[in-house]
Amino acid sequence: MSASSPTVAVPPFRGRIGDDPRSGYYAAPHRYRLHLSLTCPHCLQIAVTHSLLGLGDVLPVTLLPAVPDAPDGGHRALRPLYEASAHLHPGPALAPVLHDNWTGTVVSTHAPDIVRDLARRFGGHRSCLLPPDADEAHAAVERLCEQGVNATAQRAGLHGGDRAERDTALAALLRALDVLELRLASQEYVLGDELTLADVRLWVTLVQLDTVHRHHLDASAVHRITEHPRLWAYARRLTAQPAFGAHLDLDGIARRHHAHCRGTEAAGAAVPIMDWQAYVDRRAPEPTRRSV
Repeated sequence: MSASSPTVAVPPFRGRIGDDPRSGYYAAPHRYRLHLSLTCPHCLQIAVTHSLLGLGDVLPVTLLPAVPDAPDGGHRALRPLYEASAHLHPGPALAPVLHDNWTGTVVSTHAPDIVRDLARRFGGHRSCLLPPDADEAHAAVERLCEQGVNATAQRAGLHGGDRAERDTALAALLRALDVLELRLASQEYVLGDELTLADVRLWVTLVQLDTVHRHHLDASAVHRITEHPRLWAYARRLTAQPAFGAHLDLDGIARRHHAHCRGTEAAGAAVPIMDWQAYVDRRAPEPTRRSV
């Protein structure tokens, strides 16, 4: 576990939305509601997917505070939903939550399942975000993001650990970024010429790398990370799209990170990789903010 990251609980709810009314949970307009905190990377991924699919009129979103406000690290507003779904539910009430208005229960808190179900069950003609023949390629990008970038960046930024282990982790991180840089040398998006959910996953990973993990790396490591011009140009291009940039809460991410961080800030904190705000489309419509 990274010193800069809070403990991540195993998602307690793993319901899936099917395409058959007999399956229990099936796609229906206004049946479900998403509860998201945009400073959480899992929630940010869902929010971008929701916007790309144009689901604002059929699946509303409730935005939660940037920093969880319950003593146990969860969201106070989500506790009634958790309790209605599992009496005396142990542990924090975490976002994301996909909630079923008809039964009053939580369907899922597992982000990968939620984004897939949004794309496949609600996507309609936009379901190309998750092409049926791209499951394996999409899973490979997810592993590269989680294991090759997130996990290695955390290990490379551990304060007080073995220097050789940190160097090994940094080398692994740079190799993962090299793979991504090479992919983008010959294609516009990470899986080819069409934007898919793999791009959403990678964009969120790059946001985290710059706005969170960088703060625990030394300056030379950050400079080496910046030496992937196609990758960061890709990040800028996606950020300029309303579906991406409109959800980017940079101040909130910083506040959430500082609220949970147990690590030591390093010289890399003073070397931002990208000016994210400069590429945010300020004309993008903001998601409707509603209370639970």
